[in-house]
This record gives sequence, structure tokens and C-alpha cells, in this order.
Amino acid sequence: MNNIENWEEEEEEDEEEDLEFSRNYFLAKEVQSSVKKSKRKITDIDVVDEQELREAALHIQPKHENEIAKLMDSYTAMYPEWLLSLSCGFALLMYGFGSKKALIEDFASKTLTEYSVVVINGYLQTINLKQVLITLAELLCDQVKAKRKVSGRQLSSQSIEDLLTFLYEVEVEDKDCFVCVVIHNIDGPGLRDSDTQQYLARLASCTHIRMVASIDHVNAPLFWDKNMAHTQFNWCWYHVPTFAPYKVEGMFYPLILAHGSASQSVKTASIVLQSLTPNAQSVFKVLAEYQISHPDEGMPISDLYSVCRERFLVSSQVTLNSHLTEFKDHELVKTKRHSDGQDCLHIPLTTEALQKVLLEIS
Repeated sequence: MNNIENWEEEEEEDEEEDLEFSRNYFLAKEVQSSVKKSKRKITDIDVVDEQELREAALHIQPKHENEIAKLMDSYTAMYPEWLLSLSCGFALLMYGFGSKKALIEDFASKTLTEYSVVVINGYLQTINLKQVLITLAELLCDQVKAKRKVSGRQLSSQSIEDLLTFLYEVEVEDKDCFVCVVIHNIDGPGLRDSDTQQYLARLASCTHIRMVASIDHVNAPLFWDKNMAHTQFNWCWYHVPTFAPYKVEGMFYPLILAHGSASQSVKTASIVLQSLTPNAQSVFKVLAEYQISHPDEGMPISDLYSVCRERFLVSSQVTLNSHLTEFKDHELVKTKRHSDGQDCLHIPLTTEALQKVLLEIS
């Protein structure tokens, strides 16, 4: 009997606890509904001008310079090991905190002097992968065993699939020779889609192609499955934190705590143009001058070609197209359809900003 009474008492206590829990739950709900919500929004925050914020960031004094210099020296001592890895068919993947752009470029300039190097800036918003493959094919064409070499015009007319097949099957005289593809931020915005990563993996698996890449996003390895990472890319991972600021890479990303400005657009455009060839700069000037004198309409591609041909800036339509591809990759030029159905070129800057850009590159 005592056991039954104890069991009934425990049952009553459990029921009371359940009721108390239910009561507290609904009371908490009532309290939450009575609390007033703030009417403030993120858009109400008074953010600073992007140019001011970037200038302030440039004046931040570096710290621990001696320690970082020693760290960089330790990486320099690893250059022979990295070259050996490339020679053995591996691809190098650099990861760790800080910009690795200067480190990889230093390695390429000091160690890969006997090889051709093609650089892809993955931190740009858009990348023309086909143009990269054409460049690689042209470099390997110089060393092709076959008597009949492929012309640049033939390569430009081929699809990405055809170009990858050519790179995979091409035979060169020196079996130890390779072209190195350097990719700053293979996890960048212009390379993040699945198709592009598949193409890059296939490119890395080509016999005479080697790859050196960097990643900064914590989830970057999720781009690749086991076959891509271990067979096609064949990554050799190196942890190389440099603690260097992302000055160049950050130039193409909007700052969270700032809004854009016309002066920032001018600065960005000037930096990009100064990195291009003098002929490319001259072609951009022709387009900019036309837009300043005709602000409401774009410049037809045929007219741009005629002017550039007269000024001996380009020798063919193919040359002009290569310049335009560079401009579009860096978002300096956009194409828009004219009222008569003709494709016209337009620079997405105001007249005042364009004039400043021309002064900067003159």
C-alpha cells in the first residue's frame, strides 16, 4: 500500500510541474508581446565616406615588423621545396591569415624564372577564363612538337572544352617544361561557381600545367570533392600566414562601414588602368574622350576600331577585342544596345570622374 501511495504522490508532483512549466511558458509569451520593438534601422547609421575610411586604413602603423620579416625569411627558405613539389606534379595551395599575393609573386619572380607564368587575379568580380586558356595554349604552341602550329585566331574561335582538350593532349619538346598558373584567391568572387572550379581542376590536371593558388575563405575547401582535390588539383597544402593587409584585394570589395564615392571609383579605375599596357590605356582614352563629347550615347565598337586603327593603337579586331576583354573583366567598360540595335561601349563613370581618370593616367 505504501508503495502505491508513494507512486500516486510522485504522479501528482509531476503533473504540477508540467502545469507550472506550461503556465510559465504562456506568461513569458505575454511579456514578450508587450515589449516595444525599436524603430531604429541599420540604414539610419551615419556611415563615413569610403575614401576617408580607406585613407585612414592606409595610415595604420604596422606592428611586429621584425617578427614578420623573420617569418617571411622562413618562407623564402622553402622556395626550393615548393619548386620540387611543382616539378613532381603537385599544385601548391597557400592558406593562412594575411594577403599572400606578395609572397607568391616573390616566389614566382625568384624561382620560376625558367618557366612561363600566367597570373589570374581571382579577387576581381569577373574573370574571363576562356582568355586565360587561350593565353596558355599560345604559350604551349611555341613549344609544340607538331610541324603545324595553331594560330591565335584558331584558338580564339574554339570553345572552353576544345581549349582544355588541346592543353591536355598537347606534346612539347621538353618533357620537364611546364607553364605555371598563379591564382591569387582561387576562392574569389569571379571563380566561385561550380563550373569554373571544375574547369580549373581539369586545367590543373594537364601534363604541362602547374598551379600555385591561395585561399582566404574558411569554407574554400568545400568547393572541391575528393577527386578534384586529390587527383585533379593534386594540392600540396602550405600554411603560410603573412599577417599582411589585403590592400590590393580589398580595393575591389565595398567596405561594410562606408558608402561608395565618386573619388573612390576614380582611384580604382586609375589603379587598374596604370597596370595595363600603354596601348590599352590609349584605347581607353579614345573611348573616354568620345563619351565626354557624347555623354548620352555609347561608342559603337566599329567606330572605336576605326579610330584606334588610324592612330596605330591596334593592328586587328582581335587585338581590340583583347583590350576590351580586359576592360570588361575589370568592370571599366560595359556594353549596351543602342536605339538602332547596334552594340555600343559605355564607361560607367560620370563625365567629371572620367576627366579625373584621364588626368590620373596622363
